[in-house]
Amino acid sequence: MLASKKSEAQQEQQTGSSGDLPRGASKADKVYKPSNASKGSPQQAGLSTLQKKMQQKLKGARFRWINEAMYTETGAHTFKMVQADPSIFEEYHQGFAAQVQKWPVNPVDIFIGQLQGRTRAVVADLGCGEAALSAAVGAQHTVHSFDLVAHNERITACNIADVPLPDESVDVAIFSLALMGTDFIKFVREASRILRTGGELKIAEVVSRIADVSAFVTALEGQGFRLDHKDSRNKMFIMLDLTKISARPATFRAVPGLLKPCIYKRR
Repeated sequence: MLASKKSEAQQEQQTGSSGDLPRGASKADKVYKPSNASKGSPQQAGLSTLQKKMQQKLKGARFRWINEAMYTETGAHTFKMVQADPSIFEEYHQGFAAQVQKWPVNPVDIFIGQLQGRTRAVVADLGCGEAALSAAVGAQHTVHSFDLVAHNERITACNIADVPLPDESVDVAIFSLALMGTDFIKFVREASRILRTGGELKIAEVVSRIADVSAFVTALEGQGFRLDHKDSRNKMFIMLDLTKISARPATFRAVPGLLKPCIYKRR
């Protein structure tokens, strides 16, 4: 049984505070209900080449819509959205998996390699997708996997700003392309809460999202972290290794524009 705690997200619900983050409804409030045909019905076998191309275009458009919603809404809003219709999350990860096939390297594989070469640790995979990291190193380390939907038995569904772990109970916290909400700094603050002093924060992020790397790192360090290493050799991703050196501050101010939404081009 996990120890009880009161996260910043829970405190916010009680006080009604939202920091300096934007509020208001958006087009993502309208939840799309996919038809059975989009789930691989037997009739698909008889589709013409043109029909199959059209179907792929529709799937691509659907993925872009979901992706944009996840990047342009708060974590709490997105969690509520996908809990109301879990198929949204499934469709997103199908599209995401198709994108991953085009990458020269998947950042999660880098994190897996790093964990395979170290002594036993307690790891929090924040925004874990299908929990590939837990599947790869779960026998060697204690891995807690969190995402918006429990895609399999390894995953706990939650808002990443409010994970069910005690304070200072984790050695390593990982965000592998998972700082997606407009209030992503709350995810970082939650990582600070669950990490022990001296614990490690590992971040992989799309290079094009970060307009000013120095400003982004400054924002992270403002939550009690110290940058130890930056790897920008990959043209697509930047890898950051940080250490928790102090508790997060009691209050914070959101800085807009630190991370741009990752919006795929419409074709």
